Amino acid sequence: MTHSAAPAPSTSTEDRHTGRALFSGHHTHLWGFLLAGWLISYADRTVTGPVVSWMIENKTGFIGDAANPATLGGLIGSMFFTGYMLTQYAGGRLGDRYGHREMLVVSLLWAGLLTLVSGLTGGLVGFVVARVLTGLGEGVFYSNDRVLVIAHTPPARRTIGLGVVLSGLSIGLTAGIVATPHLIDWGGAWGMGDRAWSMPLYVFGAVSLLVAAATWGFFRARGDRPLRLGPPALRLVGYSVPAAVAIVALFLLADEFSWPDWLTAVGSGVLFLIMLTVVVRGIVRTGRSVHLLNRNVWLVYIAFIAVMWNLWFFSFWSVQIVVESAHTSFGAAALTAAFNAGAGIIGFPVGGWIADRRVRAGKGRKPLAITCAAVHTVLAIAFGISLLDGKPSLLLLGLILFCSGLFFNALQPIVHSILGDLATDEHRGSLFGLFNLVAEIGAVASPVVSGVLRDATGSWAPGVFTAAGVMAVSVVLYGMVKERMPLPA
Repeated sequence: MTHSAAPAPSTSTEDRHTGRALFSGHHTHLWGFLLAGWLISYADRTVTGPVVSWMIENKTGFIGDAANPATLGGLIGSMFFTGYMLTQYAGGRLGDRYGHREMLVVSLLWAGLLTLVSGLTGGLVGFVVARVLTGLGEGVFYSNDRVLVIAHTPPARRTIGLGVVLSGLSIGLTAGIVATPHLIDWGGAWGMGDRAWSMPLYVFGAVSLLVAAATWGFFRARGDRPLRLGPPALRLVGYSVPAAVAIVALFLLADEFSWPDWLTAVGSGVLFLIMLTVVVRGIVRTGRSVHLLNRNVWLVYIAFIAVMWNLWFFSFWSVQIVVESAHTSFGAAALTAAFNAGAGIIGFPVGGWIADRRVRAGKGRKPLAITCAAVHTVLAIAFGISLLDGKPSLLLLGLILFCSGLFFNALQPIVHSILGDLATDEHRGSLFGLFNLVAEIGAVASPVVSGVLRDATGSWAPGVFTAAGVMAVSVVLYGMVKERMPLPA
């Protein structure tokens, strides 16, 4: 098969400020700091699921006494990802304009502060506000991280670089799932009582601030200019405040008029459509449609909805699924669920390594993406079938979660690399921002849809089969993508 070469890269805003040789010879150091950023940002966001599960199991906090706790818990997750989703494109655009390094540091600082605030809140509404604001700040990390890896890694190692950095996601997920029960117990030992759920938020928030400081020092030591965080942070606040007001207003209206939780989730979908319409109109008006709205990139945008749907179905609810299905303890369920997240520590870099080998051999990466998505679909169906048993073994559940996680996580850097070669440098931040804006609708919908299905049917199996069906559709979409091969260094 013959693949067309990507257009010759032009100089992005980040490169104009720092020079393309900024991380020359040190791109693996860059990978390490970005990995740490992914690790702590995913621990910050993952902690919500286990905290909600602890409240449900202990019938305490602002979730434990709810009439439909699974639905309400899923709605909290959806509110977070509504915020996370709405700053995706803005984060990429701001990175293209002010610098991708600056946006990464701002994101880490913002997430750390708001995670601490989340632990200080005393009620449901306050917690939702804090998590929405956390999501708005964390939403800008993704698009800027992807651009830096692609811009400063040799093409022959680009996909493995994307995979190594993304392995921080799995480590963070694993840390968030496994450490949270122990941190809650620690909070109880310190006399926090029913407020023990706050302890993991305090710990992860503090670590976020430390990672932000270390990342700032790394970038500052290798730049030919100081990092000016003020201007991009103020612009991000300008984007975030209207989004936060809209999301919180939606939640408050739902609470005041006792809307069903699924209707509130539909409201989040309406906010997504409004934001997407505004973004697309802006792209068309500025004449960038050929780069950001062509058929190829839309196929990748839509196909990746399945990744976000499955990622946050299993990340948010896997502990509760194992608790209810295997009738086991909270701690044992957390360890079992961690097999899925932990598989990414292997899957992310191995998927990137195999894809880079194919590129060096002049072969495309698309067949790998199709294979990974198809295998995950089959294993997700197997997981759903196992839940139909009265009491599946923890070994079986952990094995399926681990194997599906290998292929699921290997898929992601492969798709990121394919997408990165569909645009030139100056459009890459916007490209990844729009990509994750579209894909995050899966993260917004998945927790609450799955919670509603659980409360309606009394089983988690329908939610698992739904996640598998969504992934099956993506297999077809990846097959329709026309891949471009990267130019040699």
